[in-house]
Amino acid sequence: MDDQTFMQQALALAEKGRGWTSPNPMVGAVVVKNGTIVGRGYHRRAGGPHAEVNAIDDAGDKADGATIYVTLEPCNHFGRTPPCTRKILDAGIKRVVVAMPDPNPGVTGGGNQYLQDQGLEVTTGVCEKDARRLNEGFVTWVTTGRPFVIAKCAATLDGRIATKNGDSKWVTGPAARGVVHQLRHAVDGIMVGVQTAIADNPSLTTRLTGDEPGSDPTRIILDTRLSMPPTAKMLHQASSASTWVICGPEAPADRRAALETAGARVITGAVNANRIDLALLMDQLGSEGITSLLIEGGGTVMGSALTAGIVDKICFFYAPKILGGDDGIPICRGKGPETMQESIAVNDLTVSQVGPDVMLQGYLTPR
Repeated sequence: MDDQTFMQQALALAEKGRGWTSPNPMVGAVVVKNGTIVGRGYHRRAGGPHAEVNAIDDAGDKADGATIYVTLEPCNHFGRTPPCTRKILDAGIKRVVVAMPDPNPGVTGGGNQYLQDQGLEVTTGVCEKDARRLNEGFVTWVTTGRPFVIAKCAATLDGRIATKNGDSKWVTGPAARGVVHQLRHAVDGIMVGVQTAIADNPSLTTRLTGDEPGSDPTRIILDTRLSMPPTAKMLHQASSASTWVICGPEAPADRRAALETAGARVITGAVNANRIDLALLMDQLGSEGITSLLIEGGGTVMGSALTAGIVDKICFFYAPKILGGDDGIPICRGKGPETMQESIAVNDLTVSQVGPDVMLQGYLTPR
């Protein structure tokens, strides 16, 4: 097998950490000797051993003289754990193959260079595009200070997320809803507007099938005037994640106190045109350690997010249904552009079928 094949094995291992490693990246590693994988490992949780450590420990004495394939440049600094470069050297590894350099400008890096200086052969850039895509949230957060934002919606073929009466249960089928719960597990935060919180009274938790319960994201509610009732379901459920309510500076003090008593964390954000300024809010959330964010609506929040230019990726589900009128709730509400030339371009679009529904994923051009 060649370098790419072994690196794909390491990437598959890294994927197992999705939803558990934040704010750290997902990293996988394999140790190879005489063309055979003798050690496997991945970073399981923040604060735990890094992928290289787990793979080398799995290989044991077989690591001596071997090659290690790792999806991210080995760290060369003391953080919560010792530097992985020292582990690699002590194990007697002779060659290191790296998918991508560490993008974190705040970390004293140089892992690749340090290993080369110690006489090891270092190869970089193997499956780099796949590695960057795997950790797109981490890369965005450490380089910009804001979370990687995914906009998700479930709509009919004629672009409606609910009927005129607000009925949206269920636009899409169980398989699509299962994918959404995988998305929730993978991100740090999930955001909706207060009207959605009131109308649907959602839990905004992760419910995965199988033995793994999944990780709940922090629930973030946009509520300029604090209209959300303290009795909301999300404030009274068994969940390790907290609920943050983002309000404007003029929100009534008594409503703030009531929500805080019910268990919410109320955060004051900047307001623009009587709505929370989403661009500035992303900076706030990033500083709070939210590295990735899933926007689940509704139409007003979706339109505002796209207009504000904060969305990095879309995940749109379309059901084989047509409402057939113009009075249902559209995917986006608010003022749009005057010309088609001003529309938002979607790149690297992929289309897949999820049960009876169709899922479109793509990346937005920065505006």
